[in-house]
Amino acid sequence: MTKPVGIALIGMGWWGKKMLNVLGAAPEDIRVARAVEPDLETARAICAEKGVPLSPDYADALADPAVEAVVLATPHALHGEQIEAAVAASKHVFCEKPLALTKAGAEKAVRLCRDAGLVLGMGHERRWEPPIADLLAKADAGELGRIHQIEANFSHDKFLALDRDNWRLKADQAPAGGMTATGIHLLDLSVRLLGPAESVWCVCEQLSSDLPQGDTVAAYVKFRSGGTSYVSASLANPFMSRFTVYGSKCWIDIRDKAHVEAPDGWIVTSATAGGPIKTVEVPPAEPVKENLVSFARAVRGVERYPITSEHLVNNIGLLEAVFASARSGKIETVA
Repeated sequence: MTKPVGIALIGMGWWGKKMLNVLGAAPEDIRVARAVEPDLETARAICAEKGVPLSPDYADALADPAVEAVVLATPHALHGEQIEAAVAASKHVFCEKPLALTKAGAEKAVRLCRDAGLVLGMGHERRWEPPIADLLAKADAGELGRIHQIEANFSHDKFLALDRDNWRLKADQAPAGGMTATGIHLLDLSVRLLGPAESVWCVCEQLSSDLPQGDTVAAYVKFRSGGTSYVSASLANPFMSRFTVYGSKCWIDIRDKAHVEAPDGWIVTSATAGGPIKTVEVPPAEPVKENLVSFARAVRGVERYPITSEHLVNNIGLLEAVFASARSGKIETVA
């Protein structure tokens, strides 16, 4: 790295502030050149503390020559037009999940960045959690054998405190309960391990809250290459995060001790064919920072960003089918 990549943080809500805080530990790779937040008062104090210029307009970031890349922590429905504007301004893009709400939208975003020679990063920081990264490496090396099934849950009750008109609870921004908030991370890992999905059956219910899009969601996914994934999420129970992969040679179960907002390490249980069940503890790490650093290094050409265009499109294609199944109550084919 010859110099840190200058970025603009777009959207200084809960997650924008999280990213600003963790990037203080990555000065060699990333410099936050400015922040953008329409509601200035909500971000003025933290930006002043960090010495980051703050303004209300996205156009300010796109016109700033110190900004090489934008990091979008904005409402889901804005991602498409914001990515298009960034590409027109020759800015690399890191987008919080989901990239889009339709497969067509994901394909357009990928195409725009690819054709312009720009890096497209994605806020799937779970891939950078040390035990998840180790699991993916083992799967790639064939150490798990044929993967049969994935079982995963990512739940929390943080949204119960939100105003009910918050964009994170709107039908046009976040249908199917917690699928766009938490479940999509599990869909991403499932697609990463098993490839394109074939079909999905999703059930979304409102069981113990007044959250308008439901508080409990479960999706059962069948993959084109064989294998299944069961992904579930609640927005109305205490924190839980579990990702389990069953293979013919080995199974691995990974449980977070705390939400990625404030990581506290992981408990990993596994068994290899013919061997005992083992449990180890993995110390805390900061995957949000590591994902952004990987993106910056890809911008500099130092390394290849691991979330591929194919992964991005396949994940959103599956997400779109999850939405359709939640509405219909039927098994839906993934486009």
